[in-house]
Amino acid sequence: MSFLLRRLGFYLLAFWASITLNFLLPRLMPGDPVTRMLSRSQQRLEPQQVESLRTLMGVDGGPIIPEYFGYLGRILTGDFGMSISRFPTPVSEVIASQLPWTLLLGLTALIFAVILGNLLGILAAWRRGGFLDSVAPPLLVFIGSFPYFWLAMGALYIFGINMGIAPMRHAFSVGLVPGFNLEFILDVAAHLVLPALTIVLISLGGWMLGMRNTMIATNSEDYILMAEAKGLRPQRIMLNYAARNAMLPSVTSMGMSIGFIVGGALLTEVVFAYPGVGYQLLGAVQGLDYPLMQGMFLTITAAVLIANFLVDLVYVRLDPRVRKG
Repeated sequence: MSFLLRRLGFYLLAFWASITLNFLLPRLMPGDPVTRMLSRSQQRLEPQQVESLRTLMGVDGGPIIPEYFGYLGRILTGDFGMSISRFPTPVSEVIASQLPWTLLLGLTALIFAVILGNLLGILAAWRRGGFLDSVAPPLLVFIGSFPYFWLAMGALYIFGINMGIAPMRHAFSVGLVPGFNLEFILDVAAHLVLPALTIVLISLGGWMLGMRNTMIATNSEDYILMAEAKGLRPQRIMLNYAARNAMLPSVTSMGMSIGFIVGGALLTEVVFAYPGVGYQLLGAVQGLDYPLMQGMFLTITAAVLIANFLVDLVYVRLDPRVRKG
């Protein structure tokens, strides 16, 4: 319990630091967001309208301490302000409409990458020096060296443009009414294949190498030798003894890799015009929509911190020794 309380305190401190940074960035930049936004859009507004925009964005030049506590209060109540590019829609509504698609893409890619990567690592280590152990690691590491967006553009060009067997954009077909029915679910799954596949291919090599190296070290432990001496079946030793103990570092790596998966999903969304947080973030940057950018930054930060805390809960469950810390 003390371990979880310490970790919870760390995550709360990290979230407070991200909120503070989010508050300070627009105020530390030269000029102010409203002036930059108006100069880029070449719109002419009355002075009263400009001041209203500054007040709306919280950069009206008032005392910074009261502004900061007011900002904290709004964040804790879920009030991120109004979106400039989609005015008068609140930022929270914009994020709520895009976040499920990013979670669907990121979690699907993460689950497949973890399962396939760990399984390949277990098999490669158990039959060390075999065909799988000799071919798969260098091949997957080579594929993983490519940037997310480069592999996504390559997959889009080959399977979408040349072969025409995969949807090229969006999360579902144009004209299809969203609903919880088989037609819509299958269409969403078809649009999900290419974006998720690019993220899985990039991260698969790391998962496989991590599990392979841990399994090799685990295979030399005394309890593995004891299990072999007892005459237990190789499959039972591999899964129940070696793989179960080798999974602990992978659980920790899962928490750390969530941030990379989210980052990869953001870039992949832009390539495939996938209507998630990443694609919306690009529009916010192009439109200088500072409230929306700030809200998305905090949302992504909170999602990564919450996911890491959940991983810590799983780790405590898998390794009882941590509970004594």
